[in-house]
Amino acid sequence: MNLQFAHPDYLWFLLILVPCIAWYIYSSRNRYASMGISSTASFKGRPRTFKQYLLHFLFALRMIAIAVLIIIIARPQDSQHTVETKTSGTDIVISLDISSSMLAGDFDPNRLEAAKRVASGFISGRKNDNIGLVIFAGESFTAVPMTTDHAQLINYLNEVEVGILEDNTAIGDGIATAINRLKDSEAKSKSIILLTDGSHNAGQLPPMDAAEIAQRKGIKIYTIGVGKNGNAPFPEYDAFGGVHYINLPVVIDEKTLEQIAQLTGGKYFRAVNEHVLADVFKEIDRLETSETSVQKTTLVEETYLIWAILAMCLLAFELLFRSLVLRHIP
Repeated sequence: MNLQFAHPDYLWFLLILVPCIAWYIYSSRNRYASMGISSTASFKGRPRTFKQYLLHFLFALRMIAIAVLIIIIARPQDSQHTVETKTSGTDIVISLDISSSMLAGDFDPNRLEAAKRVASGFISGRKNDNIGLVIFAGESFTAVPMTTDHAQLINYLNEVEVGILEDNTAIGDGIATAINRLKDSEAKSKSIILLTDGSHNAGQLPPMDAAEIAQRKGIKIYTIGVGKNGNAPFPEYDAFGGVHYINLPVVIDEKTLEQIAQLTGGKYFRAVNEHVLADVFKEIDRLETSETSVQKTTLVEETYLIWAILAMCLLAFELLFRSLVLRHIP
């Protein structure tokens, strides 16, 4: 119990008890009637009764009751319920490859849908972050600007499909567009999560040039290469719009992705299945934290009722004691 008072200045009234006690001691000498006798020899050696020890007990009870009443006026409170909330937040842009190779069937049902599921879980867990979404294929596009409305962000992410942008893989442009979302950010930590399954073959800006820009602006890039080792089933469309899958080698430019991450202070990950991809996002979630504020909330509970009950008990005890135990002749 951490006792505190809403009006601690009222506790100065406790000093009133000092002159009251002094006056009681001074006046008690002549308070009771006296009787003259010729000799006190017959009273010598007689033991004191317990009532003699309790002569001043009533006064002590009254003083304690007055002290408790003053404490009640000062409004005692229990502030033991203290909650310290540390809020962590950072600015993050997810740059997602939506080229046709993301439909490869080495993930269930394909790489893009698996990436969307895992990214949605990651976004849901970052409650205090500003998060944006960039999509890229042969060109890049800001799908969702920086926002804390994660429900809206997840809804849009779930609607992203292959084919809404010109095909190919413009990794450099995907990074550059994400940088534009973060360049004016005042957050202490700014990062890009780049998720791709291929190598750069389109766009206006080479990936390493984009990484250098990010490095100068203090933006970390976490790169994720998506796709299992060896061959994977890639979709192929015939002249009638039908789809069939053919096994083709998985080609991911891991060297460039590693260099991008190393240059910007991020980290490169290889995700060969959805479980590994989920672990990758958990690792990024652990790495990418920044304490932004500390909010201290004190929940105060009024405790005057306990003191009021104590005061009433003291006064009632004094009354009973005076009436039943220490009665005296008027």
